[in-house]
Amino acid sequence: MRKVHPEFAYQSRELAAQIEGILGDPPDRKNYQKMLDALMDEYASGGGIEDLNMMAFALVDVIEFHDPKAILADACDFEYGDPARVFGAASCPAGKPAQMLAALEENHPDLARQAIIAAFLHKHPRLWDDDDMSLDQLAEGDEGDDEEDDNMVSDDFAQMFDQEGEQNG
Repeated sequence: MRKVHPEFAYQSRELAAQIEGILGDPPDRKNYQKMLDALMDEYASGGGIEDLNMMAFALVDVIEFHDPKAILADACDFEYGDPARVFGAASCPAGKPAQMLAALEENHPDLARQAIIAAFLHKHPRLWDDDDMSLDQLAEGDEGDDEEDDNMVSDDFAQMFDQEGEQNG
């Protein structure tokens, strides 16, 4: 398992939630496909919303990955990766999907790089590991031997709120 940047882990989870939300309950595949087709048309024409989630959503069902190691290596750095390496590790079938990928590479290389990685992580959750930022994980190894007792209030602090003390003092 490989560690990925926490933002990529977050974006992968967001993509899963977005897919679930657009599919709906019960799943409406026709509506889902309309949304994908509309996004693909927009991005293939060189336009489209400059949004990582929308790009990842447009790519996730049509993108293929030929070099998972290159994509995982680039998933360690959210901001400063290598778009050429990521685009070289992925492809889309001929037609509208391939046009979309080429237009994304030309018009939004850095953002599309992030979208490709998010789509990859969504499709291959067993190849990577998310940093566990839960309170339980963060507290692991904490002996609880902080020098100050959190339940005790200093005299200076208590006197700030003691109005009788101010009048007598």
